[in-house]
Amino acid sequence: MAPTRRPSDGLLARVNFPLYAIEMLTSRHVLVAGGGGSAKTGVANGFEIYEIYHNGTHFCAEEVVRHETGANVVMNFAVRNDGRRSYLCAGQESHCQLYFVNPRIVYEGQEDASTGAEEKRSKGNGATDHGNENGLHRRAAAAGPQGSGVQDLPNGHAMGAAKKTSDLNANLKRIKFDIKAGDSVQTDFLTTEPLQRVVRISPNGRLMATGGTDGHLRVWSFPQMVQYNDVSAHSKEIDDLDFSPDSKYVVTISKDGQGLVWDLASMKQHHQLKWATPEGSKYLYKRCRYGTIEAQRDKYRLFSITNPLGKVGKQRGFLQQWDCISGQLRSAVQIDESLASLAVRDDGRFVAVGTMFTGSVSIYIAFSLQRVLHIPNAHSMFVTGLQFLPITNEEGPPISSDTEAAVLSISVDNKVCIHSLQQRRTIPAWVAIILIIVVLFGAFAFCSYVGI
Repeated sequence: MAPTRRPSDGLLARVNFPLYAIEMLTSRHVLVAGGGGSAKTGVANGFEIYEIYHNGTHFCAEEVVRHETGANVVMNFAVRNDGRRSYLCAGQESHCQLYFVNPRIVYEGQEDASTGAEEKRSKGNGATDHGNENGLHRRAAAAGPQGSGVQDLPNGHAMGAAKKTSDLNANLKRIKFDIKAGDSVQTDFLTTEPLQRVVRISPNGRLMATGGTDGHLRVWSFPQMVQYNDVSAHSKEIDDLDFSPDSKYVVTISKDGQGLVWDLASMKQHHQLKWATPEGSKYLYKRCRYGTIEAQRDKYRLFSITNPLGKVGKQRGFLQQWDCISGQLRSAVQIDESLASLAVRDDGRFVAVGTMFTGSVSIYIAFSLQRVLHIPNAHSMFVTGLQFLPITNEEGPPISSDTEAAVLSISVDNKVCIHSLQQRRTIPAWVAIILIIVVLFGAFAFCSYVGI
């Protein structure tokens, strides 16, 4: 039976606009995006960056940056971190907008002063405090005896303690981000209402691929965003695509019912994803993601989720695992409703899916597709995005916690949630050795007693 929700799981943050996309910016910072669209509904468009950390008991989130994008809702994006700064490619209608996300170090005291000045300017301009609206957790800096919780003592030690605490906070370093817009290129050319549906950056950081309503797979140099290949890949809009971990292939799925793998060197079709659907019913691929095979970084698998087309009785969605050499379906697990989102952890060990109607989230072991965690009704609406907390340290140390895996989820219900799988307890090595010795000694004594 899968473990139930832990008390520390659940809501991390709430924003004031619907969320459509999520991705890790660094090993500790997550970026979420969305909005209310171009209509003047009063709902903002843009993205927010949160710092995720574990306080020893549960995960917490703190808002770091909020960036509004005017009338352009961000429906999809991709992130690339080169160690010095991050590149953000955001889908805005028919275009892909490049942003430069530059980290900078801010000392706690300096941050407090600048934040205070900014709040004064905002109040003077009639702006709202989005942090209070969102109900975000903020780490409070000591602000004197009341803030520090130190009692006033007759000998004045409290004042000294408060001053010492304030001095310590003044030396604390924090990471902030400066966001600057770069180039914008048109990536979809449908004659009526063109829309970029997906953008991905290759693992080697040299290529960017886009897909949209015109069904074309376009490959661009990155970060220059100069197009060098355009393939009429599908007869209908592309729903999702992904690069293989070795950056040699790209897979595309579309509303035309096809899943195709393309060789990036020749830009020719490598193979097609085919499987025997239940009772011959029509199914559509919804999402696709590559994942490395654990402890074999040069090998990888392909995962997809697929849903039945139309009303087909009791048939439900599938989580599927594909052989990347032959293109054959290796294994699949049926899920009791249609699926909306998919994520694979950076080491390839776990896969997560989010559902369409109940807003549930589940984690599976990648090689066996065995479910190890199920969170029913994690959101009030369908899950629009999932992202595992990373365990590698390419962009800094990962978040330390007592969990085996943790996945972030977003929805159009404006929530950012986290769901964690408890660390499975194992017997310490020294205990195992003692048990072996005891068993061997017991067996030897028994044999001696019976004269064997």
